[in-house]
Amino acid sequence: MAKAWNYNAGPSMIPVSVMEKAQKEFTDYNGLGLGIVEMSHRSAEYDAVAKNAEKLLRELLNIPDNYKVLFEQGGGRGQFAAICLNLLPEGGKADYFVTGHWSRCAYKECAEKYGEAILHECTEVDDNGQYFINYDKMQVTEGSSYAYLCYNETVNGLELNRLPDTGDVPLVIDMSSNILTRSIDVSKFGVIMFGAQKNVGPSGLTVTIVREDLLGSARKYCPSVFDWSVLAKFDSMYNTPTTFSWYMAGLAFEWIKEQGGVAELERRNIEKSNLLYDYVDNQDFYSCPIRREDRSRVNCVFTLKDESLNQEFLARAKELNLIGLKGHKVLGGMRASIYNAMPLEGVEVLVSFLKSFAKEHS
Repeated sequence: MAKAWNYNAGPSMIPVSVMEKAQKEFTDYNGLGLGIVEMSHRSAEYDAVAKNAEKLLRELLNIPDNYKVLFEQGGGRGQFAAICLNLLPEGGKADYFVTGHWSRCAYKECAEKYGEAILHECTEVDDNGQYFINYDKMQVTEGSSYAYLCYNETVNGLELNRLPDTGDVPLVIDMSSNILTRSIDVSKFGVIMFGAQKNVGPSGLTVTIVREDLLGSARKYCPSVFDWSVLAKFDSMYNTPTTFSWYMAGLAFEWIKEQGGVAELERRNIEKSNLLYDYVDNQDFYSCPIRREDRSRVNCVFTLKDESLNQEFLARAKELNLIGLKGHKVLGGMRASIYNAMPLEGVEVLVSFLKSFAKEHS
């Protein structure tokens, strides 16, 4: 079987060693004679799996003791609602700093269903036609319950290079596509949430890291499975969790630790993205619509100058087992997602293809 390079935005590439370990343990975990997917989440054996995963994540992100780590279901869209239900009181208001597709989705969820969501349009286009983030527009409104941001816009290829000062207003952030790809100070955030399917493991699992003083204020009609205080009380076991995805997350956390931790993966991600962007910026067949300082390290978007070649480009890429390069329907163009599991070789292969395709059509 020919090796495929997986540039999909999610579900996405998982380290081969992680998948091989899961394969080995799939039908017989730790000599128990049963597989991880058929193991009761109430068993002592699975409890150890769950606790180890949380321990590793706390270690990798240096999560302070006054933060709860919740392993949930519902994905990012579920958390768009959960954030409002847990943090926004009836009649309250919240600031939404919109930088792209997913932060806009979060804003709409709040504005259309739960309360006053104050829209701050924080992305602009410069004289060269490139998008950039205007941080001056990230101003907290007096009386706001929280301020919301998406750290990395998976669709748009934008990533924050600094954080706004929100003072005493909790900063709530979606890190679904760049969690564990860069060093962060967890104490700067009130809430961090992320889906697992990009840098951690299979889809189905969502993790929420929430400061303890923000618990206990959920609306009366908040479903119990979205009430962070309930989940914290029951160690994320109030209902049957996504046991396999949680287990796979633990394996991924082990892998990250073995690689040298988040700081080492950040170094690699900078190297990988620089390799791709340096090529795109130094020829005239492709272009990147994002200003350099605001480009994502993990979701690299680019366009062909002649977009009539898009379908041929994607077909040729697929022939070479370069999978998932088509951009999101919202933005178009191309997108290479080069998350933690993508080695430098995968970016080198992609750049080599870009060069050869450009040469053939020049």
